[in-house]
Amino acid sequence: MKIPAKAFTHGGKFHADDVFSAALLRILRPDIRIQRGFEVPENFDGLVFDIGDGMFDHHSADREVRPNGVPYAAFGLLWRVLGAGLVGDNQARLLDENFIQPLDLNDNTGEQDSLADAIGSFNPRWDEKTDPDECFFKAVDFAQVILQNRLEEARAVTRADDLVQKAYQNMRDGIVVLPCYAPWKNALYRSDAQFVVYPSQRGGWAAQCVNDRRTKSPKVPFPAGWGGQPAAVLAERSGLEGLRFCHASRFLISASDKETALAACRLAQAARR
Repeated sequence: MKIPAKAFTHGGKFHADDVFSAALLRILRPDIRIQRGFEVPENFDGLVFDIGDGMFDHHSADREVRPNGVPYAAFGLLWRVLGAGLVGDNQARLLDENFIQPLDLNDNTGEQDSLADAIGSFNPRWDEKTDPDECFFKAVDFAQVILQNRLEEARAVTRADDLVQKAYQNMRDGIVVLPCYAPWKNALYRSDAQFVVYPSQRGGWAAQCVNDRRTKSPKVPFPAGWGGQPAAVLAERSGLEGLRFCHASRFLISASDKETALAACRLAQAARR
């Protein structure tokens, strides 16, 4: 879809829906001129969203609803058409599920959402004389940074998938070893991997549990006696001098070297047998 030079949306109070829609359009066409008002100008030759009962409005009684029951708002309707071109089909679907649907749900039902609240806080207070359009475009600037970061994050995951899949092919005993840190959850979401071991961005090595995709909990958590303990206690309880840290939720450990991280995973597996 070619983005026109002009777009129109409703005036007055704004929400995350119309703000993120505007941010998406500006990412795709930085020179787009977005107008706001309470009625679409006659013979307007640009893209209209969140008003006007057209392709990217969602206020009619027969509004579109996703198969999971979450109704579309303007942001979701635009993303459905434009998202795959930005990040590919799979990441577009995941961004819709994890990022866009909560905003669409907030706009359609008032469901609480902290990001939507943050965007809403850009609106003028009831007793202020600030121009709502000026506030709207400040909110769009803010939303555009967030959305651009989410797009770059999605692209980074796609770039990491090949590296993680190659490491998975060499998995031994349910433990995948990465040559460097890379986003791995997307590639291993449906796999039989139990742990991922990788060089830590904080130095040393780390190991993380792979969650069961149904329960969202670690397939094999680290032992209960390790969670949240000081390094000296960890060393005593595990017998691993290089074990530095175990998260209180027992899904992550850090170690001084690769061998210790691998040994910690094997001890966790043994404890579950």
